[in-house]
Amino acid sequence: MAITPSKAQDVWKDVGEHVQFTVLKLTRHNQALAQEAIQEFADRSQAIIRSLRIRDSHLAAESGLKVAFGFSNQAWTYLFPNAAKPSELETYQTLRGPEYSMPATDGDIFFHIRASNEAVVYEAQTQFMRFLKNITSVVDETKGFRYFEGRAIIGFIDGTEAPAIEDTAEYALIGDEDAPFINGSYAFAQKWQHNMDFWHNLKTEEQEKAIGREKFSDLELADEDKYHNAHNVASKFEPKGEEQKIIRMNVPFSNPASGKTGTYFMGYSRHWHIIKGMLQNMLDQSDFLLSFSDILSGQLFFIPSRDLLAAIADGDLNK
Repeated sequence: MAITPSKAQDVWKDVGEHVQFTVLKLTRHNQALAQEAIQEFADRSQAIIRSLRIRDSHLAAESGLKVAFGFSNQAWTYLFPNAAKPSELETYQTLRGPEYSMPATDGDIFFHIRASNEAVVYEAQTQFMRFLKNITSVVDETKGFRYFEGRAIIGFIDGTEAPAIEDTAEYALIGDEDAPFINGSYAFAQKWQHNMDFWHNLKTEEQEKAIGREKFSDLELADEDKYHNAHNVASKFEPKGEEQKIIRMNVPFSNPASGKTGTYFMGYSRHWHIIKGMLQNMLDQSDFLLSFSDILSGQLFFIPSRDLLAAIADGDLNK
């Protein structure tokens, strides 16, 4: 069985201009009601997406609406107790290093919605909640945006180390190594809040040493010119000497008047252990980014393929 990107949700495509991240928690008051609601949502959500793409047709030649949603390990167990489970889906536990940690937080259902038109993002999430509001509560809702030139909020080009767009599906989508879940993906969501005053008080040369790249040109620095814990050093995961890649979709967010600014880190991958290895490396090497950032959340989700969503809608996972 070959990976078929057209059967996947939007996990390997562009970041978008306007972005909404939403994490919901199941109330767990009535399991049968929740299962019924999720079946209906799995069906109706696809019609909502198709409808909004038509309604926003003047932007269809640009980025258009893209949506990915999925379930945590605990949510999968609750909603589909008799169904098989993706082989690497687990409940994320806090990761720790010598100086810092990456906390695990609550979350059962996750949305990553993006479009060129913020009204479309708003309408998509609003319509989705019509089917979910009676069985969930909101854990977090974060609005992101595209910063100048697609840079990270700290001013550096983002995603340089990610695979080229023509290669992304292979890194993002589960293959025949876990055939029942082919064309699905593992998504790790993590919300970072930065001390921007600290960052802006660093000289450009110091910032470049901390990231490992030139700020303007994006050229990688020589190893001897980087800090030992530069971000592009600490975040590499190279088991057996071979660098592993994931699909990063980091998005800035901010309440600028109150000074709450940060990065919503999104990682999509064919294998959860690759993302986990990268995170642990960042902790073990005390990645410079951790020195001026607070990590507010961390959750792992499985993003089903569109075929699997159809099976959920038909009730096949609850038989």
